[in-house]
Amino acid sequence: MCAKDPKDFPKLKNDAFLRACHGQETNHVPVWCMRQAGRYLPEFREFRAGKDFFETCRSPAACCELTLQPLRRFPFDAAIIFSDILVIPQAMGMDVQMVAGKGPTFPEPLKEPEDLLLLQPKVDVNKELGYVFKAITLTRHKLDGKVPLIGFTGAPWTLMAYMIEGGGSTTHSKAKRWLYRHPEASHKLLKMLTDVIVEYLLGQVAAGAQALQVFESHAGCLGPVEFQEFSLPYLRDIARKVKDQLKESGQDVPMIVFAKDGHYGLEDLSQSHYEVVGLDWTIDPRSARERTGGKVSLQGNMDPCALYAPKERISEIVKKMLEGFGTRGYIANLGHGLYPDMDPENVGAFVEAVHTHSRHLNLK
Repeated sequence: MCAKDPKDFPKLKNDAFLRACHGQETNHVPVWCMRQAGRYLPEFREFRAGKDFFETCRSPAACCELTLQPLRRFPFDAAIIFSDILVIPQAMGMDVQMVAGKGPTFPEPLKEPEDLLLLQPKVDVNKELGYVFKAITLTRHKLDGKVPLIGFTGAPWTLMAYMIEGGGSTTHSKAKRWLYRHPEASHKLLKMLTDVIVEYLLGQVAAGAQALQVFESHAGCLGPVEFQEFSLPYLRDIARKVKDQLKESGQDVPMIVFAKDGHYGLEDLSQSHYEVVGLDWTIDPRSARERTGGKVSLQGNMDPCALYAPKERISEIVKKMLEGFGTRGYIANLGHGLYPDMDPENVGAFVEAVHTHSRHLNLK
């Protein structure tokens, strides 16, 4: 699976992110950004110009370069492999295209339960997704131990929603129709996705990923009852199965769950076998601490749009956020990914503010 034995990986020089995942003390609050390898960087746009999105995803060298670009600019405390959550539906046999101005598109989405027969029931992740594993191994070596490398996946419900909607949606009514009209078929699909995701995450760790994030990006369109039935059990299954497998080989890889707009499920998420719960900007930091009761580390949650503010204002917002979360068991991030029109200088100001203010708070 790996080009080199993981023992050959360079020694990690900055472990602040991993320490924070485990709730240990750090000199400063670690920080990274979702979509830190993204279109807001001119070098990213230049590198990606004229290239098909998923072709880029299938090139380990390209993914490695795009992962490293933000690290050359900013002193982030973690890297996240450049890839996409929709490589899993592709591995299961679905056609997914990235259409300019529209985003991810499935020309033939799932319409009725019998369409599940068109999916690959068993996926050989090494064969279908080996390009991601190669990208992770290559990137671990090229990072030269500078910071840890995060692997990731989409969560079952979020992937199911894309596979039925055929792309992005504001209501997710086609996917939710399945939950109400075809609950058995919905569970069958969610279980199929869970099985692939577990193998995929284990493959990422074997390739060199030092932490894993599960993106439940569409939690917000579910109510608490639907979340309890169609999202949470599968999120818990993923963490439990991955950890059980890793324990057998004596590995301890922290896992992060990010259920966007799933604030109603915060208590449940904090008892779901993940070390870290990621938060969007709709949750008050102090309230999140109280509701999770110190069971997990927290990650987030500045409104990405705060990066449109002047640098001095960004610094004030970061200071208030840090005071709310406290500096222990905390990873600074945005409450969602970076947007393409954001100024890289303001991203730099965000990272600097996190490091500076957290060092001052730690001295108090």
